[in-house]
Amino acid sequence: MKVALVNPHWRFEGSIYFGCREPHLPLEYGYAKVLLERIGAEVLIVDGHLERLSQEEVQSRVASFAPDFTVITSAPSYLFWRCAPPELRIPIEAARDLREVGGTLIAVGPHGSTTPTITLKKLEVDVVVLGEPEEILPLLVQKTAGEWRGIPSICYREGDEIRVQGGPHAGDLAALPPLRWPRALLARHPHHHHRFDAPPDGAGAEMETSRGCPYHCTFCAKDNFRDDYRKRPLAAIVEELDGLIEAGATYLYFIDEIFLPNQPLLEAIAERGIRFGVQTRIDLWTPPMLALLGRAGCVSIEAGVESITVEGRKWLDKPSRLSTDEMVDRLIIAKRHVPFVQANLLDAQFDDPEAIERWRERLRKEGVWANKPVPMFPYPGSPDYVRKWGLPDEAAWERAHEHYLREYETFSDIQEERPIPLPMLESHGSK
Repeated sequence: MKVALVNPHWRFEGSIYFGCREPHLPLEYGYAKVLLERIGAEVLIVDGHLERLSQEEVQSRVASFAPDFTVITSAPSYLFWRCAPPELRIPIEAARDLREVGGTLIAVGPHGSTTPTITLKKLEVDVVVLGEPEEILPLLVQKTAGEWRGIPSICYREGDEIRVQGGPHAGDLAALPPLRWPRALLARHPHHHHRFDAPPDGAGAEMETSRGCPYHCTFCAKDNFRDDYRKRPLAAIVEELDGLIEAGATYLYFIDEIFLPNQPLLEAIAERGIRFGVQTRIDLWTPPMLALLGRAGCVSIEAGVESITVEGRKWLDKPSRLSTDEMVDRLIIAKRHVPFVQANLLDAQFDDPEAIERWRERLRKEGVWANKPVPMFPYPGSPDYVRKWGLPDEAAWERAHEHYLREYETFSDIQEERPIPLPMLESHGSK
């Protein structure tokens, strides 16, 4: 049995996408490859983004491999499942190109996890996996389509009916293997994600020490994947970390939704002398743990503050035991130990613009960067979407996108100045 795991060559023109556009390691495919090989499958990862392959080259590689199953993702990597491009333009193109050469087509990603039936229809694939796919794919490829009734967390056609079987899957993080990435692959990954203290001095990489988040902020699209907080065993983390260093990585970005204080983990990283970046909540860190974070090699902190007022944080369902002033103090302490510290702000439409600018300037004088508030996209799968419109239906992505373009006249400096309506973007992909 042969399985191709395809990450398309992503393009973002006309999209409201505000995530990083550089390629990153496809961790979900790394885990899936190991688990599929354990059941005897021959697996090929075709990463059009990381290897900068054209659509034709992706199609050619898959055709040469002649797989029985081809998996297509709807987000560039796990790092961006929570903020994927809303449109399915690129996965639609990939499914179209691979339909005749890829065998049974399987879609994975945030879109199918949240709105499985419309994802199945738009991509015209055979089956969609809901939630985290690593453990579902080995079950799926060992059965014929007529035997899929016993498999959880999938959506597929059966005659004229579309069946949604079970809810989104949450993986057993303790059972996932340490990943080993080849040196040659890392050599194609010079990007150091969210690093600003120094230029890249070697290969970059991504990995996770935990998955999910114990909080339920309204803006976070994680209701259907990477939701419940789970930790990886320290031994697995250390083995993967050592493998990355051995393969040439000099910087890591931990993609954890929330990198929580963990003394044994930080002490283990500190022994290895590698630099890394994290995203976290600053109010969860004590001054001694921030000092340890810096000694461990952290050079980049992205800390979600979101709003400078109690009312704004309450609206975002992100209360804090610290006051705004106490969070400022904690950010300044962090900056003493970590070269780059960012305080993230969202446009909660609660805070006074002049007060925000004064707050940003106060931090800037202390060396902490705070971005201008970013317009909030009400992702289907986020509490904010449910608060506005109820549970996502087949028009959820179009509804959220139309609302976003209507509400905001200007966008952040990492977005396209003139985004295109979602139906237009997807119609380009279907041609």
